[in-house]
Amino acid sequence: MYSNMHKYFGFSTYIIIIILSISGSVLSVFPAWDRLTLPTSNASVLSVAQVAQRIQQEYPTVEQIKRLASGKVIIYYFENEQPVAEQIDPLTAAKIAPYEAVGFKSWVTKLHRSLFLDDSGRILAAFAALSMLILSISGAKLVAKRNGGWRIFFNKVQGNGSQKLHVQFGQFALVGFLISSITAIYMFLVTFGFVQDGLNQVAQFPQNINVTSQIQLINSKALKQINLDDLRELTFPYPDDPTDVFAISTNSGAGYVDPSTGEMLGFVPYNLARQIYEFIYMLHTGRGIWWLGLMLGLTTGCIPVLSVTGLLLWWRKRKDRPKIRNISSAQKADKIILVGSQDNSSWAFAKALHDGLVEQNFKVHICEMNKIANHYKNADTMFILASTYDDGEAPKSANKFLQKLDVISGIASFKYAVLGFGDKQFPKYCKFAINVEQKLNEKAWQQLMQMERINQQSAQAFEQWGQKVAVELNVPLEMDYKPKPRATQKLALVSRQDFGQKVQAPTSILRFGPGNAKKLSIIAKLFNLRLPKFEAGDLVGIIPQNSDTPRFYSLASSNRDGFLEICVRKQAGGLCSGQLHGLEIGDEIDVFIQPNPKFKPDLDDAPVILIGAGAGIAPLTGFLRQNIRQQPMHLYFGCRDPQSDFLYESEIDDWLKAKKLETSHIAFSRIEQKTYVQDCLTEDVESLRSLMRQGAQIMICGSKNMANEVEVAMKFILKPMGISIEDMRNSGRYLEDVY
Repeated sequence: MYSNMHKYFGFSTYIIIIILSISGSVLSVFPAWDRLTLPTSNASVLSVAQVAQRIQQEYPTVEQIKRLASGKVIIYYFENEQPVAEQIDPLTAAKIAPYEAVGFKSWVTKLHRSLFLDDSGRILAAFAALSMLILSISGAKLVAKRNGGWRIFFNKVQGNGSQKLHVQFGQFALVGFLISSITAIYMFLVTFGFVQDGLNQVAQFPQNINVTSQIQLINSKALKQINLDDLRELTFPYPDDPTDVFAISTNSGAGYVDPSTGEMLGFVPYNLARQIYEFIYMLHTGRGIWWLGLMLGLTTGCIPVLSVTGLLLWWRKRKDRPKIRNISSAQKADKIILVGSQDNSSWAFAKALHDGLVEQNFKVHICEMNKIANHYKNADTMFILASTYDDGEAPKSANKFLQKLDVISGIASFKYAVLGFGDKQFPKYCKFAINVEQKLNEKAWQQLMQMERINQQSAQAFEQWGQKVAVELNVPLEMDYKPKPRATQKLALVSRQDFGQKVQAPTSILRFGPGNAKKLSIIAKLFNLRLPKFEAGDLVGIIPQNSDTPRFYSLASSNRDGFLEICVRKQAGGLCSGQLHGLEIGDEIDVFIQPNPKFKPDLDDAPVILIGAGAGIAPLTGFLRQNIRQQPMHLYFGCRDPQSDFLYESEIDDWLKAKKLETSHIAFSRIEQKTYVQDCLTEDVESLRSLMRQGAQIMICGSKNMANEVEVAMKFILKPMGISIEDMRNSGRYLEDVY
């Protein structure tokens, strides 16, 4: 519901909201500018009597004195029978500059209030304000669900590109949006008479006044009691009218002053309606509170960014759903593919599976998960591709799936396989897919294979899953999934260190520098940007020859080191790892960077426990390289043989000496007294518990099997402390980068 509200209201007022936001941001500058250009004289201590006396002496034809919310004092008088408006210094009555109520500011104000369309424009502007309020509330609800609750609404934003930018700007501007939209709606209601503003409340004009002589204003008791800062307007009596009086309005009310006696003839304080109106008007415009105006202008200035990023997200979502041919009917198909996706990103994977099965002469029906049928006449296999939306919820195309399963009775005649899509950066990774798997288990449906999970649209993981499907179906299944092409940059191999041949685990530390300088862009050459920007722990995507599918490796360096470094273990039959191991100095590869913001150590004084095995040490070494602050870091590393694959041995010694690393614990699994990295943990229980009491963060990189063994060991260590792994994951203190 909130997603649809956000989309429809965003589209319906897209252009108007951008116009209002830009004009509002421009208007927000004027109160601050007025404040900046005020005379520096100390006029705030003056009374209205003092200022009015001095002005009347300098400008005998003065008709009115106005003090604007910015503090500027404007006088209106006649000179050579022509009306004149001047800004003056209230301390000296000296002219500062002519005052014009029209001009650029007036033009922008009219655009902002009515779009130059009078009442019709005011109605459109009010609808845009209502839309902005709905967009703010629905957007906040979506972000809260995405982050895992209102308590962590302002947590660090996960995700990449336009999506991350959209959420960040929305979080920053939310309060400003709420203030601006609510106050704008109120002012519309006032303008059209739906709400009273109290502006029609006036003091009764005094009767039976006959002014024969006027006292010096400096002696007026009423004006002496009013500070200049409290003045809004003082209107002088008409010179030839003995029944006219001074009219005065202040920040608290309005009344009249007798020219003969200087006494207040009648003063009416503003009622509640007027006070509410003036407070809301001040909030909306920033008049009188210049810094608030700037803050609101800054937040409304975020709207163009949100509009553009929102449009990009919608467009990408729309084009992400591919066209699929050769779809068999549900009752004729022997293979069923159900897809649950919020932004259509999973449909490209579904198409690859569909096309691969069709190539093997299967009849395949593919549809959204919500369209599951009660019965499939010929189906023998069902594939369920389920994405997770927000805080572990079902995506839009699968939000009725679990309820529909409840009404399907009996045990299905076909086998099923669930494939989950998600992002490990979020606490409830693939939670909806897990819920689907549990529901099917409860119904005792027959499983084709264990549920698998795909992190961040990984083409490599999908390919591996496809190989398992091929084995189960006993067919040479080929799924031609082609991820969106990424802009790449060429890097050249500058050095390599080779390990692990003796223990049949060939692993290389590969260091790359800038590629062919002739192919660098002009901007890259001008600013010496010969390496892409990256941090240790980010991922480098490498596209091997004869393949469109990138392989990802964790980075052991940042671009500030002047090189890009990775650790690669050669996999049997591995296309990319085989090519990387075959590189010679000077050979080039095509790469792109995929940020991995969730796998980063917290930049505070708490200890960091680094756990890795084999090539998984790569990002951990990158963190140590960058540990100039000497944050307490402790390394637990597993390899096979100290004589064969002890990666970074000399560097670890150097980091210990430089205090970048406090302790190191190395496990070797191919020696006589073999140990594994999890053994190092259980042997160091007390030290680890001490570190945990200091708020330590745990970071793990390596194979999935290793990570599972480490988790078992850590549960054993943490259980007596009443600390759960799940709570640590949710708080960002237990991070994994596993493969």
